[in-house]
Amino acid sequence: MTEGIKIEGIDTVEIQTVEALFDRGLERYQAGESVASLLPTFKEVCERMPKSSSAWTCLAWLYLLDSKPTQAQKAAQKAVKINPQDPQARINLAIAMLETAQKGVRQHIEIAGQLVMALPELKQEVEQNFADGLKRKPDWKSLIQVRDWIL
Repeated sequence: MTEGIKIEGIDTVEIQTVEALFDRGLERYQAGESVASLLPTFKEVCERMPKSSSAWTCLAWLYLLDSKPTQAQKAAQKAVKINPQDPQARINLAIAMLETAQKGVRQHIEIAGQLVMALPELKQEVEQNFADGLKRKPDWKSLIQVRDWIL
């Protein structure tokens, strides 16, 4: 959803709601757009909607795909803090922790595994995310390791 505003000397400027920006970013990701071009969109969504676990989870995933595990870990930690029951946020955090040689991975793996086993729809979503991650970044060792632990 957008709303136009008039600024002197400039034609109508489109201002997107943050939800529309987030949805469009997801559509662009699913259409195969590059991670580098999507990162600014999801950074903006997180700035404008700082209490959205989904936004932080997506940003962490993009950072992981872009081989930026330190930034991914920070984003994933925010997502987990906002919603501790989101298995994908914990999976992203575990992957980032593995890639930065941090301790404490097991706790996130165990909780994510419990959540995925308890809710079949979450398991299917997580499986799709693992497959997508390997499609975009083949031979992703830490993702494979986390996938094998959880599934």
